[in-house]
Amino acid sequence: MTAQDTSFDEIVDVIVAGSGGGITGAYTAAREGLSVALVEATDKFGGTTAYSGGGGMWFPCNPVLQRAGSDDTIDKALNYFHAVIGDRTPLELQETYIRRGPGLIEYLEGDEEHFTFGVLPWPDYYGKAPDSRGDGLRHIVAAPIRAEKLGPYAGFVRGPLDHDRLGTPAPAKLFGGRALIGRFLAALAGYPDAALYRNAQLTDLITEDGRVVGAVVQRDGAPVRVGARRGVLLAAGGFEQNAELRRTYGVPGSPKDTMGGPGSTGTALEAALRVGADTDLMDQAWWSPGLTHPDGRSAFALWFTGGIFVNQAGQRFVNESAAYDRIGRQIIDEMRAGRLDTPFWMVYDNRDGEVPPVKATNVSMVDTESYRGAGLWRSASTLAELAEVIGVDADNLEQTVARYNAMVAAGADTDFGRGDEAYDRAFSGGESPLVPINTPPFHAAAFGLSDLGTKGGLRTDTQARVLDKSGQPIPGLYAAGNSMAAVSGTTYPGGGNPIGASMLFSHLAALDMAAVRSA
Repeated sequence: MTAQDTSFDEIVDVIVAGSGGGITGAYTAAREGLSVALVEATDKFGGTTAYSGGGGMWFPCNPVLQRAGSDDTIDKALNYFHAVIGDRTPLELQETYIRRGPGLIEYLEGDEEHFTFGVLPWPDYYGKAPDSRGDGLRHIVAAPIRAEKLGPYAGFVRGPLDHDRLGTPAPAKLFGGRALIGRFLAALAGYPDAALYRNAQLTDLITEDGRVVGAVVQRDGAPVRVGARRGVLLAAGGFEQNAELRRTYGVPGSPKDTMGGPGSTGTALEAALRVGADTDLMDQAWWSPGLTHPDGRSAFALWFTGGIFVNQAGQRFVNESAAYDRIGRQIIDEMRAGRLDTPFWMVYDNRDGEVPPVKATNVSMVDTESYRGAGLWRSASTLAELAEVIGVDADNLEQTVARYNAMVAAGADTDFGRGDEAYDRAFSGGESPLVPINTPPFHAAAFGLSDLGTKGGLRTDTQARVLDKSGQPIPGLYAAGNSMAAVSGTTYPGGGNPIGASMLFSHLAALDMAAVRSA
């Protein structure tokens, strides 16, 4: 859409679409003296970030970690990051993320009234890569905050997941990703030139002579033309909630099984495509195995204290204690090879009862009878009988469990390396995660493929400027978060990488817009 004339319903310096990690850009712009309109498509702020139980940020060598005594270096962090990602994304983007991340945390800590962070050790996800950190000292979180501290935005932070999906009351104190969003909202409440809108979806971009000069926003159902003197930042999430776009770009899985925020429909992405933006990684997502619940949705799950995953032949196919994205990618490989369909099954024994050995389900389990009634948890007195009730080959299942038990007894998983990396042992106190399956009756729990959002999006440069198909920046247009093609390419280097990257490139976009103003 072209401007055609200079008339707008309102004009600000910066438009930010999305209130997850993109809220960092709104805050930075406001703090740098720019007027901002943040538009959130849904009725709550926070997007997918607010659904993150930890809300972690992967920023090696930041001031919080340095005060905690970390001996990490930028060069080591970059060596690890590049070893994991390779050349799938531009090296300059990877360097920007590693080298500029600590500065963002220093910038935020400069606002002592609103931002406090702590260390939450979380091992890197590729423990055998050079310069990985098994001690987890590349990961920080926002300190909890009470809802009343958010002023006019109290009660308007999305989540938690149990609140949105199960109807449980939202707690009075915000933790994890909700705390991070809450702290930005509390800070933005102090800037009169920062206007935050809910139920306001960016549907189109307005251009003039090749420059993005504004956007059309459907605000409470009515179109509003908003001019942007300095630029528009698209940080409205991915397109995981859009089944048609998933099919178009070949993204496995289903919107019902995503953990992405409800506003992640790809509308802002499609607006950018209409003005000539280029994309990358469009078939990619942040994957995970998903425990299937009685509502028919499979939700991101981790922290498995036992059990093995088996495919349709009744054979084990993955290290069950690996980082969730790595498990998810192996699930997809099995599906593409025709060896696995959903649901697939976690097989475990009765040492801790019928409830599966899954300690972090993200959406809480409901009563056991509901899972049984939906056919999601099945039991039998022998493995052969269990094989029959879950529809896999009995001989294969018995042989698979016997082989696994033998490896448990020997103390080493020679098939898939379960327990060989620090992350594998993160939930077992450093002890081996290998637990035998030998106490009847035997059980199986249904799993599907879940995701934390798509990660394909708009190609950008190191200032988060969106590139066209010739590799040139589109003036006035920026992207971050899952609206941006992920700096991590087809990998997930460590917990807090999605949120960290979203925050940083939103911040850099706002700084670039502020520099345009002062130039």
